[in-house]
Amino acid sequence: MSFNKKTIFETIRGIKNKDFSVQELTSFYLKKIKEKNSKINAFVSIFEKESLMQAKKIDQEIANGILIGDLAGIPLAVKDNILIKGKLCSAGSKILKNYQAVYDATVIKKLKEQKAIILGKTNLDEFAMGSSTETSIFGPAKNPRNLEYVAGGSSGGSAAAVAGEMCLGSLGSDTGGSIRQPASFCGLVGLKPSYGRVSRSGLIAMASSLDQIGVLANNVVDAEILFKAIQGYDKLDSTSIPDFSKENQTNNLKKSKKIRIGLPKEYLVSGLDSLIKKKIDDLIKKLKEQKFEIEEVSLPHTKYALACYYIIMSAEASTNLSRYDGIRYGFNSSKSVQDLLDVYMNNRTEGFGEEVKRRIIFGTYVLSSGYYEAYYYQAQKMRTLIKQDFEKVFKEKQIDILLTPTTPTTAFKLGEKLNDPLQMYLSDIYTVPVNLAGLPAMSLPIGEINSLPFGIQLIGNFLKEDLIFQTGKLIESL
Repeated sequence: MSFNKKTIFETIRGIKNKDFSVQELTSFYLKKIKEKNSKINAFVSIFEKESLMQAKKIDQEIANGILIGDLAGIPLAVKDNILIKGKLCSAGSKILKNYQAVYDATVIKKLKEQKAIILGKTNLDEFAMGSSTETSIFGPAKNPRNLEYVAGGSSGGSAAAVAGEMCLGSLGSDTGGSIRQPASFCGLVGLKPSYGRVSRSGLIAMASSLDQIGVLANNVVDAEILFKAIQGYDKLDSTSIPDFSKENQTNNLKKSKKIRIGLPKEYLVSGLDSLIKKKIDDLIKKLKEQKFEIEEVSLPHTKYALACYYIIMSAEASTNLSRYDGIRYGFNSSKSVQDLLDVYMNNRTEGFGEEVKRRIIFGTYVLSSGYYEAYYYQAQKMRTLIKQDFEKVFKEKQIDILLTPTTPTTAFKLGEKLNDPLQMYLSDIYTVPVNLAGLPAMSLPIGEINSLPFGIQLIGNFLKEDLIFQTGKLIESL
């Protein structure tokens, strides 16, 4: 039986109606992984035995009339910086080679409670630092649409796994666009939730004030199903939001009220591919014909966002990665040493890749005495202004959703930007402001150029994921 092009929503219904067994479903996707992964390199580890055992157990429960959760039997993939107890978790880095997680991340606990089937762990840029998944020790994940192009990063493996039809959905992490950018490159829906809405407990930290676990799927409904399965307060995460009151949720807009969409003029400028801009202009015309009000708005501090982001992210990354010494776990250099400093120097020099070392050095510099006030402190003040820009647009202009490009171009070729860090960083120019402000945002595919997809980004106010999903479904229907 073929499950190609099936959605999570359809598969849930099929499992409950007993149209097929969970074992059939799981075997189908494991076979797909065996057929495709050697070329795409999306998965870095596969849990074949455990997946089939769990599928058999779920089938038995269904046969016995036991009530199962919505995600029971749904084959998913998980980025390899999210801990699964007893499984290797490398974060794409040599320094965590052979590290085995000793507990489950909270999002994994939630998936296990609902009996979702985790097929394996997916490829990523080392410590989630990159925009192309080319800094991974496992080699690059490739774009299923064209294997000569990148899948995006840092959640490139998670995106490639879904786009390559090797699973129905996946979890990724987003620090500056690491879910939305690969979603755009691979033609998927990718959601970065509000900061604190999904627990970060069990996520290997890169930049703690920016990191957020999110989801990738083939359509908006599937993304919403996955998001609702993993969201919620967690006492193990001090930044987790304690309460989602009804006041903060938008379940339904009044039918009489038009959705007000804001177009930030700072995003639709030079650097954006002309064909992507034309497609967005065409979409805007369609939206005006529907139940949407369109208004140009300004986010004046956007031009400082990328510089601000790389200062704050690198500073936090240098601090978070200081714990990796190769002594307690992971990689340990075989070079001879004379003292403890040699141990640290050898392990970290050999264990970290070039991009990670670049960001550690830069982050340490901006935090150092004499430079903290000039760089890190100024970046934090600018972050506040960027956040206030969004608040003014949502509150004063009464905008419901902001619509922007997700990326300035379609996917680029493997190796094209690997030796030019500044060009690589520009891939995230439209996504990083959202992380600085802690807002939710979703990439939604709207077209292709030379068979390579691209998407738009829908940005909502804090905790307004429901409105993003509602708007995304309406746009998807067009």
